[in-house]
Amino acid sequence: MPIPRSLPRTGLAVAAIALAAGLAAASPAAAQTKTVYIGMNGGTMEKTYTENVFPAFEKATGIKVVVVPGTSSDILAKLQAQKDNPQMHVVFLDDGLMYRAIGMGLCQKTEASPVLDEVYPSSRMKGDMAVGVNMGMTGLAYNKKMFDEKGWAAPTSWMDLADPKYKGKIVVQSAASSTFGLHAFLMYNRIQGGTETNVDPGFTTWRKTIGPNVLEYIPSSAKIAEMVQTGEAAIFPLTPTGVGSLKEKGIPVEYAQPKEGSVVLMVGQCVVNKNPDNAAAQKLAAYLLGQEAQLAALKFGAQIPSNTKVSAPTEVADAMGKFQGYMKTANTVDWDVINEKRPDWNQRWNKEIER
Repeated sequence: MPIPRSLPRTGLAVAAIALAAGLAAASPAAAQTKTVYIGMNGGTMEKTYTENVFPAFEKATGIKVVVVPGTSSDILAKLQAQKDNPQMHVVFLDDGLMYRAIGMGLCQKTEASPVLDEVYPSSRMKGDMAVGVNMGMTGLAYNKKMFDEKGWAAPTSWMDLADPKYKGKIVVQSAASSTFGLHAFLMYNRIQGGTETNVDPGFTTWRKTIGPNVLEYIPSSAKIAEMVQTGEAAIFPLTPTGVGSLKEKGIPVEYAQPKEGSVVLMVGQCVVNKNPDNAAAQKLAAYLLGQEAQLAALKFGAQIPSNTKVSAPTEVADAMGKFQGYMKTANTVDWDVINEKRPDWNQRWNKEIER
């Protein structure tokens, strides 16, 4: 816009200031930067996303992403405390806790977008109130060195946990403290004719079938590496990713997909209900489900994509192909029932199984 030559010096100064202000307002770079806060696990996940995923989103949108780190339990507690005045826009939670958050009214529906048609159907929770952002599954892992030495074939069924030849060689994470152990119990319960609403078949028979084979019920998977190296553990519930991590450390383990199927285990994301900037929150949520973000999370953080269109790099293409094959028989569990019944189950597990 040309400045009229007839303006006096004071008028010229005013016009110049007005022009500069107008240009500044029109410039995206000069516009006030929005900030969205996302709750997620700290450590490796936070590093992966802050260094390799969020920068491309920030560059494309001008929206800055700040991580609020913590475990899923920590993040859920913060969400509850901030329910009437949320400070976070998007959160990542383990699937069991995500269903709890949805039930508490802490999440809102993910807006429709093309990426929702690209993710695994099993990753879409409660009518898209949350969506899995990375995938996993609980199946069986086994001590490859021990199996080779004894000439044993790889496990093929959850019921291999009850095979007498593994007496004193089965390790199971406690169902009262570990999702892996809970998944193993629920699959055994289904094989015995039970469901999440009827766990009597599992509880009444576990001690007579699998129980005699169990060397130890452990609170988490932290001891698995040691117990494989000392030759104590033959078979144990674990994820393909967990097996991969152990193999990278030189631990001789392999993953086996049970014929009855594994159990889906995922980290879900939800857009926080009543968050301070819903448009920005929904934009970030859609980006994180897209191929660009999920490929970066796979390459730099070994996060298994929920987006089925992601083309895996050559070095992990075989592993991804196997995982996608496993997903064809993977089972989902009813987390609404589990969350309601878990305290009673925990008491029963401690009294009837681990005693």
